[in-house]
Amino acid sequence: MYPGGHPLTGFGATILDAEGLRLSAEEKTFFAKANPFGFILFARNIDSPEQVRALCAEMRDAVGRDAPITIDQEGGRVQRLRAPLWREWPAPLDQVKAAGDHAEEVMYLRYRLIADELHALGIDSNCAPLVDVAGPATHPFLQNRCYGFDADTVARLGRAVANGLLDGGVLPVVKHIPGHGRAEADSHLDLPTVDAPHTQLSTSDFAPFRALNDLPLGMTAHLVYSAIDPAPATTSARMMRLIRDEIGFDGLIMTDDISMKALSGALGDLSRAAIEAGCDVILHCNGTLDERREVAEAAGRMSGPAQTRAERALEARKTPESVDIPALSAKLDALINGRVDD
Repeated sequence: MYPGGHPLTGFGATILDAEGLRLSAEEKTFFAKANPFGFILFARNIDSPEQVRALCAEMRDAVGRDAPITIDQEGGRVQRLRAPLWREWPAPLDQVKAAGDHAEEVMYLRYRLIADELHALGIDSNCAPLVDVAGPATHPFLQNRCYGFDADTVARLGRAVANGLLDGGVLPVVKHIPGHGRAEADSHLDLPTVDAPHTQLSTSDFAPFRALNDLPLGMTAHLVYSAIDPAPATTSARMMRLIRDEIGFDGLIMTDDISMKALSGALGDLSRAAIEAGCDVILHCNGTLDERREVAEAAGRMSGPAQTRAERALEARKTPESVDIPALSAKLDALINGRVDD
């Protein structure tokens, strides 16, 4: 038994990272025991296509199944695959502005091409769409990662992003539930607090997540919504009920990185608190092997409902249809360079 009473059956309630370009012997042994639901890759794990494919294979071999492997490939500052081996992308908001009336098609094509690059490497999930609604005071780290300044635009473009990924065989992870756009602090470093009333949040910030509540995977926001609960959303049972009931999201909910500075406390305590609040999976990044062990032991195995949501998410993976990638790329370039008639 892992702490918390979870039997040693089913998936571990974690998504974990690796230290380098290949798994160490210790990591392989640890992953085999912890059986994390999935894995996440960072720039330190990326060198060449052959190396990435080998690392993905090692991760799946360690747990003995076709575990999902995710990555942050948004574009702009947040992209782990970079030139010259992979395509460089502008920040999402910059591309949306440049696309004008073609923004929806541009965002679909952009993420369909991203999905093609990911799928070829064995990566079958992407931490996108980001459907936080930007505002004039949104922290600069987040603002140009957003898709727009109103809920309807963000929801529409978020759907295009999700469809592009799904059509390319890549599971989307909608983030940051229930909405990070009002945050004026960077949650990597501090805990943001949002003071807007619940009714205003519901009609604006929460609305894109409600529109995309059928997606298979979601990621929490590390911030306080003071009108609803003084606890950070990731560890707030009240906020998790709001996500399930008011927003209607019934996909698998992972935390944002549990080691971010927005949250204070021991990793094990934070992991237990997030699971008890209603998160299904703890995402842990950029830690030592001992820290990963601490998180895995605290998170334990998935609950029955979480396991069901996890299996349903995996069933949403599909083999992409064959498409003419150079033609899609040319069409995208034509759209963003104004060479397509309206």
